[in-house]
Amino acid sequence: MEYKRILLKLSGEALMGERQYGIDPKRLSEYAKEIKEVVQKGIQVAIVIGGGNIFRGVAGAANGMDRVQGDHMGMLATCINGLALQSALEDQDVNTRLQTALEIKEVAEPYIKRKAIRHLEKGRVVIFGAGTGNPYFTTDTAAVLRAIEIDADAILKGTRVAGIFDVDPEKNKNAVKYETITFKEVIAKGLKVMDMTAFTLSEENKLPITVFDMNTNGNLLKLVSGEKIGTIVTN
Repeated sequence: MEYKRILLKLSGEALMGERQYGIDPKRLSEYAKEIKEVVQKGIQVAIVIGGGNIFRGVAGAANGMDRVQGDHMGMLATCINGLALQSALEDQDVNTRLQTALEIKEVAEPYIKRKAIRHLEKGRVVIFGAGTGNPYFTTDTAAVLRAIEIDADAILKGTRVAGIFDVDPEKNKNAVKYETITFKEVIAKGLKVMDMTAFTLSEENKLPITVFDMNTNGNLLKLVSGEKIGTIVTN
């Protein structure tokens, strides 16, 4: 597939590297270099990043905290990660803009679709922070929503594993990887790819999702260059 504009979805946990929580500067720098290579290829890159390395709304709710309050804390955590990634990209001389669904005008632009597209057309990387700006919606849903809004060709979901497997490959060494799979098959088999809201939104809008291992150097560039990396979910 030829990519002109992609949305890269990264988990907050991915930024931890070998740490228990927080941000690993080495991992952050590796990601920035990978993204830079894609930008140099002339592909427009938007990014949605989670906040699980800093705070998990659901965990807070389980400990008696109000779910809405917890989710707002999670949104702010994604802004912290967005600032960190922006800084790492700018260290690599990649022009970057952070847009957030919650207004924090001192540190980021508010999310405006037309402005985001303009930045992308000018070759800037755009990071979308604060999820959708609403509680009860995950950053997976935010990623699909933003990808649809900016008319991205695909969602590339960077994970720790090589794609989608029939069982958890981190627990079972005999797990079998799918090269391609349909949205309906994923639902029928009960495979965990994204939460159901995000997944259904992607299916309805015929937006393919590629799940791949972001932690293997060069994978992102190979993927956008047309190599068969990871698993593609399509209609």
